[in-house]
Amino acid sequence: MNPWDVSSLCTPRCVTHRLPEVGRLLAVRRWLALGSVLTGVRRGDLRPPARGVLDALGITLDANSDLLRVPAGTGTLVVANHVSWLDIVAILAVDPVGFLAKREVRSWPVVGSLARACGTRFIARQSLRELPAVVSGVADALRAGESVVVFPEGTTWCGGRGGTFRRAVFQAAIDAGAPVRPVTFSYTQAGQPSTVAAFVGDDALLPSLRRVARARDLRIQLTAHPPLDPSGDRRELAARAQDVVRFGRVPAHA
Repeated sequence: MNPWDVSSLCTPRCVTHRLPEVGRLLAVRRWLALGSVLTGVRRGDLRPPARGVLDALGITLDANSDLLRVPAGTGTLVVANHVSWLDIVAILAVDPVGFLAKREVRSWPVVGSLARACGTRFIARQSLRELPAVVSGVADALRAGESVVVFPEGTTWCGGRGGTFRRAVFQAAIDAGAPVRPVTFSYTQAGQPSTVAAFVGDDALLPSLRRVARARDLRIQLTAHPPLDPSGDRRELAARAQDVVRFGRVPAHA
C-alpha cells in the first residue's frame, strides 16, 4: 500500500456550525482584516502573522506550550492529528517550525503563503517513488537541527478517533536520533466539540474559509505532549505517537 495515498471517511457533510453564524458585517470585517495580515507575510518569525490570521478570523488559540522543539542536539519531529488547514496556522502561531506538506498546499490562499515562508518541504503524496528521498531529506534536516512538522494520518479528519499514523516518516527520527513531539488538536465552539473548522473530503478551501469566517466563538486547543525517544522500530514509534496524540498518554500495553 502506498503510505501517502490515504483517504478519510469524513466528508463535507461532517462539517456543521454548532452555534449560529456571526452576522454578515462582522464576517466582512474579518475578511478585510485577514487580507491586511496576509499582505505583510514575509520570511522570518511567522508567529505575528499567524497569530494575526487567527485574530482576524476571531479564533482563540489555547496552547499549553510556546515551543514545540525539544532542546536537543537535533531538530524535533513534531507529529499531530490533522483536522483543518488551521492546524498549520496554529502551529506557526506557537512555534515557527517547518512542515512536510502535499504540493497542493503551496498554492492555497492564506496557508500557502505561510507555508512557503517557513520553508515547507512540498511532496507528492501519491508518489511512492519519492518516499525514500523524502524520509532521507527529513532525517538530514533533523540532524542539522531543523524541526519538521508532519501529519502522519496523511489526510484530514473531522475529529473523533482519526486515522492511522503512517510509519514511514518516523524512520527519519530514528535515523537522526531526534525526539518526537506528539501534538493534539481539538476544536470547540461554546466549549463543545465542533467540526466547523474541519477541511475534509472534497471540500474546497474557499468555502472552508467562508465557514470559518462566519464561525462564532471558535477555539483551537493545541496540546503539546512530552517528547518520545526515537527508540524501537518505526512501526512501534508510530503506534506510540498515535496513542499519545489520541489518548494523551502511552497506554500500558505499549
